[in-house]
Amino acid sequence: MLARLCNCALLMAVMVVGMSGALMPSFAQAKEQMPTFDLDHIVNLALERNPTIAGAQSVIEQNEGRQIQAGAYPNPTITVQTADAALRDPSVGRRMGERAASLSQPLEWPGKRAARQDAADAGLASATVGLEEAKLNLIAEVKQAFYELLLAERTVDLLQQNLEIVQEVARIVKARVRSGEGPQFELVKAEVEVLKAKQEMTKAKNVVRVKLVGLDTLTSGALGPRYKVQGDFRILRDHLDAEQMAARDPSQHPTLRRQGKLVEQAEFTVSKERHSRVPDVTLFGGYAREVGREAVVAGLSVPTPLWYRQQGHIATALGAQRKEEAELIRARNDIGRAINQHAREAETAQDQILVYEEGLLKQAQEALRIAQLSFRQGASSLLDVLDAQRVQRQITVDYNLARFELSLALTRFERALGAPL
Repeated sequence: MLARLCNCALLMAVMVVGMSGALMPSFAQAKEQMPTFDLDHIVNLALERNPTIAGAQSVIEQNEGRQIQAGAYPNPTITVQTADAALRDPSVGRRMGERAASLSQPLEWPGKRAARQDAADAGLASATVGLEEAKLNLIAEVKQAFYELLLAERTVDLLQQNLEIVQEVARIVKARVRSGEGPQFELVKAEVEVLKAKQEMTKAKNVVRVKLVGLDTLTSGALGPRYKVQGDFRILRDHLDAEQMAARDPSQHPTLRRQGKLVEQAEFTVSKERHSRVPDVTLFGGYAREVGREAVVAGLSVPTPLWYRQQGHIATALGAQRKEEAELIRARNDIGRAINQHAREAETAQDQILVYEEGLLKQAQEALRIAQLSFRQGASSLLDVLDAQRVQRQITVDYNLARFELSLALTRFERALGAPL
């Protein structure tokens, strides 16, 4: 009976150990799992957490305060006085208290007040559109960083394949040298190629780490220190007509809308300075009781613009207006140039991609396969395999670079248009 119990206990222990051994890889895999983000998710995180958006929102709040300030009325001034006075006439010798109270209210010229309010409204509208412009620029920046990370990861994958090929070739060369079928210097060359491939792999992995940190910085650390991205480069489905795009009305572009509001604000500022040549009027009234006198007073105070009539302020405002108008023209020209430039870049990259996909990639891969097969059979040399491998790797690198350039050109093209395709 005791032997049976021992056997059962031993069997249960073996089963527990087996189950724990079976579960350990799953726990390790779960521990090694990293969060994965696609492009849309990363863009949303950047829009929520990037300080650029908070800065643009703070500009809106500042202009809201200026709008309230522009609509405020001047505060009145209340003055109260009291005194202990006495008549100096010796026959009287009487003492009494004196009192005085006055109220003054500045009245602003309606034209100046309206112009100041219009300028504040235009400033708030400019800041509101500036938030849209900040979002547009941030989205383009995030997409560029995302595609740079994809390119770096594609490079690592390619170099990993290259390392495996070189290591396989080195194993074959080593076996031939041991068997006396190949010279020793071929093994040295193969080992050098393996070392070079490992060095390139290390550099490429470091580039990936840098790109991961850069993309995470745009989200203010929302992605975390370790994460993965999923997605692919963009594809150009339709032909881009750059001339038609550039000829359409660009007034809805956030940059042009913001700059247009700044021009309006400058125009209203000029109007305000011109209206300021009319002086503000101050109405005042009061009551005064003095020794031997009691009076109710009212009056009007008008500054006289005799020596200075806002010439300097008007000239400064006109200069600011011309500056904003020049900036609007420059922005319009830059957007038109960017639309044409990035459309041409996208078309050029698309043409290169078609060349690679229609023949070069398959030809290079087939040439490498034949060279490897011939090398295994002893019909070709190590140099033939390395040359075929270099050509195939360079063509693949150029193909990935062309896809990256197409994605980048389309991103910049959308940024120039002010809207997605």
